[in-house]
Amino acid sequence: MGKVFRFHKDVDTDQIIASQYLLFPTIDEMKEHTFESLNSDFASQVKPGDFVVADENFGCGSSREQAPSVLKALGVKAVIAKSFARIFYRNSINIGMPVIVSKELYDVVKDGDEMDLDLQAGKITIGDKEYSCTKLPAKMQEILDQGGLIASLNN
Repeated sequence: MGKVFRFHKDVDTDQIIASQYLLFPTIDEMKEHTFESLNSDFASQVKPGDFVVADENFGCGSSREQAPSVLKALGVKAVIAKSFARIFYRNSINIGMPVIVSKELYDVVKDGDEMDLDLQAGKITIGDKEYSCTKLPAKMQEILDQGGLIASLNN
């Protein structure tokens, strides 16, 4: 079970991690500024196993790999949205961050809700309600299980 952090439509990579923080030498230094312009308390409140849930077009904007990297470094279990910008989606899989499409979740979940995600079954549970989400293809799931594309290729 993890806590939900809910974000709007068209969250761009600069809102995930602003460009001025890309000058920091490590992801650990950058992660403290995640979603700073949208929720200044996000980095201090998010715990390993929590979820980011968003409306459509999450991760639009630049192709910066640091956007999914800071989320993973903070322990976000998965990002679940109605849709993703293609480059953010691929960058997330490449670094081992689950990105899951659910067309219905955003409209029913609230900030702070507790939820669980079963990636294998393509099922999200909030209380006694279940919602469907996409199941990743076996190869993509294998890449995630091994910690990302590079780790997968090195195995």
